[in-house]
Amino acid sequence: MQAQIQALLAAQGEGGRRGEEGGSNMGSHMEVAKPAIFNREAGKVGGFIMACRLYLKMKMRGMTVEEQVQWVLSYVQGGSVDVWKENVMEELESGEIEYETVEEFFTSLRKEFGGGEEESVKVAELRRMEQGGKTMEEYVQEFKRTARGSGYEGRPLVEEFKRGMNGGIRRKLMESENPPTSIEQWYRRATALDRNWRESRREEERLQGKKEQGGGAPKQEQKQSLPRPLVWQRRQPLPQQATTGPALMEGVERTNVVVVRDTGQEAGIPPR
Repeated sequence: MQAQIQALLAAQGEGGRRGEEGGSNMGSHMEVAKPAIFNREAGKVGGFIMACRLYLKMKMRGMTVEEQVQWVLSYVQGGSVDVWKENVMEELESGEIEYETVEEFFTSLRKEFGGGEEESVKVAELRRMEQGGKTMEEYVQEFKRTARGSGYEGRPLVEEFKRGMNGGIRRKLMESENPPTSIEQWYRRATALDRNWRESRREEERLQGKKEQGGGAPKQEQKQSLPRPLVWQRRQPLPQQATTGPALMEGVERTNVVVVRDTGQEAGIPPR
């Protein structure tokens, strides 16, 4: 089994080079992600087939159908899928089965590991989906990817899309003169409305920032340049010092005065 896988990987490299030589120049120089390993995880078969289909188209056009199928099988591994892969490889080698196109193989792969289980996973994911902070373009692409394989179409698909989108855009479209009816009309008009709203919001923010830069700074400078107002404060009188005699009059030379209490006469003593 390991030897067969190594041979498949070697064939992948040779086939890829042949595909690049026979394909367009754009495909030969473009980087394309390889698919993740498929191990029968519920809801993953659709994404695995899409990744394989893209890589085969861009990098391996020159390979035969059998080589392409073997390359896809090299990414199918783990658990019970190994048994199924081994059976398919043996049938291919013995000639019991032969795929005319790689799409036939993808159909059998989806039938084997998809079925009702994948559809139920898609439905649950679709019912949980909401736009939230995503742009309408991002929400539409995610909704399309999830709706593919869910079994939803027509009016039920439109109702799920309306339920998950933001309420403001939904109300504007439903209250318009000619509300959208098909899912494609909802995709197109909701995306245009969301894009216009975001552009208008960016323009308002730009103008608001320009207004603040142009009018805010001079007012602040003018306010700071004004002189501080004068505040007149009444000066408190100094406390009087205690004296042993009567208060002195201004402009009178100070002399030592002795008061004779018995007679009431004053005797002047010249200062020292």
